[in-house]
Amino acid sequence: MTFFDELRRFDGFDFQGFFASVTDADVSRIIAKERLSGMDYLALLSPRAASHLEPMARRAQELTIRHFGRAVQLFTPLYLANYCTNQCVYCGFNTKNPLERRKLSLDEVEAEARAIAESGLKHILILTGEDHKKSSVSYIADCVQVLKRHFTSISLEVYPLTREEYAQLVAAGVDGMTMFQEVYDEPVYLELHPKGPKRDYRFRLEAPDRAAQAGMRLVNIGALLGLHDWRQEAFFTGVHTDYLQRAYPDIEVAISTPRMRPHLGGFPPKVIVSDADLVQYILAFRLFMPRGGVTLSTRENAKLRDNLLPLGITKMSAGVCTQVGGRATGQEDTGQFEISDERSVAEMAEMLYSRGYQPVYKDWQYL
Repeated sequence: MTFFDELRRFDGFDFQGFFASVTDADVSRIIAKERLSGMDYLALLSPRAASHLEPMARRAQELTIRHFGRAVQLFTPLYLANYCTNQCVYCGFNTKNPLERRKLSLDEVEAEARAIAESGLKHILILTGEDHKKSSVSYIADCVQVLKRHFTSISLEVYPLTREEYAQLVAAGVDGMTMFQEVYDEPVYLELHPKGPKRDYRFRLEAPDRAAQAGMRLVNIGALLGLHDWRQEAFFTGVHTDYLQRAYPDIEVAISTPRMRPHLGGFPPKVIVSDADLVQYILAFRLFMPRGGVTLSTRENAKLRDNLLPLGITKMSAGVCTQVGGRATGQEDTGQFEISDERSVAEMAEMLYSRGYQPVYKDWQYL
């Protein structure tokens, strides 16, 4: 059994009917509970709960400090390549977009690693486009050998792999993975992924299962907000996280909450997700999953990231560059998307200290 089977339980579920049944008394009762059910979580995502953000925020802050303290882990992404074989309509790496394609040599990986390591960071997230041949598993493993000289924790955000391929990269030194399902609603998913391997909805949905079974220590998931009804997508992301924690209790689980940003190709969001919507999502998730991590990326602007910090955030990116090899060469190619917060690692650390938080550069050592 995988999450695909769990998800089938909600086929035909009447979300609008459920939301219409939620009362203010329901929301207040749920906020006071110690342990929330999946339906409690959905109630906190309802339009009715949008008028209860203040008590939700107080509860979320209390739970976050209880389980994570005033500590936020810092990391940065490193783009190894931008080759892709998919035609996702919302992505700058779409194979039909006029983008200069390249991947880093191992010497270039070393140069990027040195540039990043000077900031003090010890956690890194490596990304490629989704091209199994151009950015093969063996190429990624070779890059990991270079990166291990500089970083103590290496996570992946690449195309979905088989269990054996995840195991190969775990053996090479990778300890975490991020997999964005993008859209949990299958008909919408198929509409937005017209061609390429990524069109295989189930293979992507079950990637976190395979990674956990292969020994990955940390599994991070998420939906891209703006592609479909945000309340439904937030709900499925949450119940997917809950499923992973129950099925694989020895792994750390976390979510990311990315909203669409301008990108090459210009596909506009199908749904506008406001700042208040994003806040409600993060608060509801924190109350549902008190020990689940929440990553906030530089897709959001500096002011919003600073204000969201106490509401449940446990991990933030810093010193971000979305170009392949952009740090060592200073070359300004077109990245996967535009970022909104260009602060350096030192500037992020200063912000955290000023708000009474501890920036964490390292909490894992690969042996």
